[in-house]
Amino acid sequence: MHYNTIWLSDIHLGFRDCKAEYLLDLLSNTRCDTLYLVGDIIDIWAMNRSFHWPQSHQDVLRKLIEIAGGETRVVYIPGNHDHQLRDVIGSILLNVEIQSRQVHTTASGKQFLVTHGDEFDHAVMCSNLLKTIGDASYYQLLRLNRAINRIRKCFRLPYWSLAYYVKNRVGNARKAIEHYEEAAAKEAAKLGLDGIICGHLHQPELRTINGVLYCNDGDWVESCTALVEYPQGRLELVHWADLKQPIKCDQAANDKEFCAPYALPGLHSRQSLLSSE
Repeated sequence: MHYNTIWLSDIHLGFRDCKAEYLLDLLSNTRCDTLYLVGDIIDIWAMNRSFHWPQSHQDVLRKLIEIAGGETRVVYIPGNHDHQLRDVIGSILLNVEIQSRQVHTTASGKQFLVTHGDEFDHAVMCSNLLKTIGDASYYQLLRLNRAINRIRKCFRLPYWSLAYYVKNRVGNARKAIEHYEEAAAKEAAKLGLDGIICGHLHQPELRTINGVLYCNDGDWVESCTALVEYPQGRLELVHWADLKQPIKCDQAANDKEFCAPYALPGLHSRQSLLSSE
């Protein structure tokens, strides 16, 4: 597959729950003119707690460096887990441009703000105590997710994210996600842009908010998703784990049939997506 652009974020290399093997498969089977790494690519926070760097993580890093050394333009926008790289914004390291944010123009002429997204955390009102409890619960969900998927693998069932499933069915969590999305869309509108592309939430989404197209490319801890741009400028979320399928395209952004939470991994077929355009 050759795309104009691929957006990846929240890979979290160095974190035990990074799905590096799936990402390496995507990088090995796709090509693009521009690759945006939209923050939290290397999880420095996690490695400060406990160093974890298996061969699969090294293989992903090597592949990204290989891509940057070829004909693909690679732009790295640091996030909160790799914020140390914000000290070298404006530099080029190993052919990778380090930027704080970018404005991307698609082949169809639409302009999108590209940013990691942690600057919109203020929209999610949460006390420090609740945040600590939430973080602890999240890590427990990820541990349980590992066990569940080991069992699923024994029965030849595809990868499935328990954490993604649970947080999309907790009312307060969904409300916090929506507040974040609205704050992000408001920033793009303030800049006079057509939309915004970000990560940070581990919540893949494509939807229109007050005339602004909000795009979240997801993550490689829970959802294993990327945002891609086709030659004609169409944007699409793709899921790349045991099942490799499109989730939603920009033309279906307001179609309630495709609203989050997505039924990963039982995703919609490409035919149903195209018929909605």
